[in-house]
Amino acid sequence: MDSLVDGNHTAVTEFILLGLTDDPTLRVILFVVILCIYLVTVSGNLSTIILIRISSQLHHPMYFFLSQLALADIGYSSSVTPNMLVNFLVERNTISYVGCAIQLCSAVFFGTVECFLLAAMAYDRFVAICNPLLYSTKMSTRVCVQLFSVAYVGGFLNASCFNISFFSLFFCGSNRVNHFFCDFAPLVELSCSDASIIVMVSSTFAGSIIVVTLFIIAISYVYIPITILKMHSSEGRHKTFSACTSHLAAVTLYYGTITFIYVMPKSSYSTDQNKVVSVFYMVVIPMLNPLIYSLRNNEIKGALKRQLGRKIFSS
Repeated sequence: MDSLVDGNHTAVTEFILLGLTDDPTLRVILFVVILCIYLVTVSGNLSTIILIRISSQLHHPMYFFLSQLALADIGYSSSVTPNMLVNFLVERNTISYVGCAIQLCSAVFFGTVECFLLAAMAYDRFVAICNPLLYSTKMSTRVCVQLFSVAYVGGFLNASCFNISFFSLFFCGSNRVNHFFCDFAPLVELSCSDASIIVMVSSTFAGSIIVVTLFIIAISYVYIPITILKMHSSEGRHKTFSACTSHLAAVTLYYGTITFIYVMPKSSYSTDQNKVVSVFYMVVIPMLNPLIYSLRNNEIKGALKRQLGRKIFSS
């Protein structure tokens, strides 16, 4: 049973996730593709975490935040991808009322943590390039722990806001969610209650986080190019710019897609476009991040070569 009688209404106790497509052949293809992406995501990010952990030359604030970003990427992708894969294999993919709330909140939590970590990494690059003499003070272990704590507290608060909003909604009609996971917008569309205030509060809270973190990133990357251009050595300018391009690429990909979903007017794109973009920022980007940082970072590539060399010679 997927409903519960409550007075004169029938309250929904589980939801049906409609997924990406009904085409059997396309479902098989998507299952294989997304399974491969997920395996690369988990293995790539775990490898990044382990490499940073065991390589003493990577024990710096920049790589501390990168390891936390890798952890957030695993959590972010894992909050939706396993269930999406199940959706490709079954005719009717159901998720319980509580399970839907957990999926929504875990996605919001890790997505918010990622926003804060990207902002912290931008601030780290700003201090390293614009105030190198004060770097050890401004990016001390205590400061890193504080920034790390802000990221997770911010994620918890935003997830709690959406959790309260979800449980404030009343579902008494259709339980068919037109998405591959329990996203907030399609759930609001199914609600029988007036959700205008709930949507305003949750959107304001989430929007404030996006604006604040994006502002920190933007300010950092306004000053960074100015400082780079003032450098006398062309080699120094190239090396410094290369150190920032990977982070800037990750920021552009992540904020570009969430802006499309949460900032652009809903009338400007269809539900199918929403699903495709959601797949990109929740499934593909967590896979791309370790590739972006490892391919563009000489220190990570050097540490990887040293670790592989030790394994070869020890064997």
